[in-house]
Amino acid sequence: MILFLHNRYRTTGGEERAVEDLMWLVRERLGEDAELLVRDSALIGRRQAAAGLLRGGLDPDEVARAVRRTRARVVHAHNVHPSLGWRALAAARAAGARVVLHLHQYRLVCAIGTCYTRGAECTRCHGRNTIPGVLLNCRGSWPEALSYGAALALWQRRIVRSADALIAPSRFAVARLEELGAPVSRVHVLAPVIREFATHSAPSPDGHALLCARLAPEKGVDVAIEACRTAGVPLVVAGDGPEASRLNELDRGNVRFVGWVGDQELRLLRAGASLAVAPSLSAESFGLAAAEAMAAGLPVAASRVGALAELVADEWLAPAGDAPALATRIRQLRGDAAAGRWAIDRARAITAPEVVAPALAAVYA
Repeated sequence: MILFLHNRYRTTGGEERAVEDLMWLVRERLGEDAELLVRDSALIGRRQAAAGLLRGGLDPDEVARAVRRTRARVVHAHNVHPSLGWRALAAARAAGARVVLHLHQYRLVCAIGTCYTRGAECTRCHGRNTIPGVLLNCRGSWPEALSYGAALALWQRRIVRSADALIAPSRFAVARLEELGAPVSRVHVLAPVIREFATHSAPSPDGHALLCARLAPEKGVDVAIEACRTAGVPLVVAGDGPEASRLNELDRGNVRFVGWVGDQELRLLRAGASLAVAPSLSAESFGLAAAEAMAAGLPVAASRVGALAELVADEWLAPAGDAPALATRIRQLRGDAAAGRWAIDRARAITAPEVVAPALAAVYA
């Protein structure tokens, strides 16, 4: 039995999807049972969240009971803030399980996990010095900024010491954590798993560009809108998030916002697309939406930033924030079936179940 731990975010995104897919992988490819113990930030009051951060977790006994009940040999922890903390990991070990900590983002040091604030990348916080994040109020709330800054400084090293193994989704993510002074070493690189791959590439020659993302400032939605307008290509934006209201008030022109969509509707959107765009402004730790589009046979015009440069062909990349350069890539890739076939092969080499499963089994072993 593998017991997964995850504190869901207020606005869900790629990490929740990655957790679900890893549980599927454990069951279907590793032949083990998997169970999820989940907390939800949307259901936790701000005072309770602050208490969890500053105490290093709430109710660790719940985790210990779950380990004993399931007889879990491994606890695979994902986001632990604000309610799980190092105490959940320590409780799991005390109950007899080994602990794997999956670092999807940079939250060991950065209070918002993305290293992006005030319209630019930011690596001001370093190691236990989280004062810049407090002074900049990166959380958007002074009490939250203070709680996160203090908790990260207090418990950062304890969280890492409470794990037997660490996982990050890309080589870039490991390098960024080291740059931030996070207390990490011997981190296993494990890409997210993608379940389905197209058998062939057939991007629509005159279809839309597709952007799937959490609608947040660091995702570069404005850049994609400008680039597609310049390229003369209609844009469909799928996703929800804190920027949704502002973006929906823009002069839409050839842009259509469809909000959060389920898997079936997303398949239909990809089937009618000429390409996908990944215009991120921040140092992506992986780029799951880009990888899923590639697995579906779509070429991806993307920013040359973070781990996107490990995933996407170099000639498909444009400088982050450079809408004219991204427009050039969009025109170049629109409807390119050969590029789509390369995309499938590239995504399969990194994220296919037959690639990720033995790597995950080796970590667990």
